[in-house]
Amino acid sequence: MPESMISVAELWGTGKELEVHQVLLRCVAVFILVLICIRIAGRRSFGLKTPLDSIVTILLGALMSRAIVGSSPFVPVAASGILLAVLHRLFAMMMLSSPRMARMLNGTRICVYADGNFLTGNMRKALVREQDIMQGVRKTIGKESLEDVEKIYLERNGEFSIIKK
Repeated sequence: MPESMISVAELWGTGKELEVHQVLLRCVAVFILVLICIRIAGRRSFGLKTPLDSIVTILLGALMSRAIVGSSPFVPVAASGILLAVLHRLFAMMMLSSPRMARMLNGTRICVYADGNFLTGNMRKALVREQDIMQGVRKTIGKESLEDVEKIYLERNGEFSIIKK
């Protein structure tokens, strides 16, 4: 091999002692790999923000950062990232055919206000206070009053849905 050629090990780096160009190259590779993982997982992984989707987002980010900085070997990390994306897609497909699976993985919405009353039992179950609900009202309809509100739900993704009268 001619002396002017750079080896893969020099270009890519090994272990935790990486040069700037090696981290940058790994960053480009991980960016492309995560893009592929997101395409495998499907659009919902970053759109719906349900518990299942949050798990994939957090784990994929934590896992792939290890490949960039060299704290874990690249190939096993890349394979694990692809496996996470495939698992997300499989679970999402199972939820399509099984409402029970969907409830188990993502939960259900909880009605926290109806017929002019806060539903304190449901609020306790949802771990929200009246102030949290009112914050959702202000953000959604821009009012401090509930006079135009029929129902308020805490959705599976943690956001409030407000049904007007």
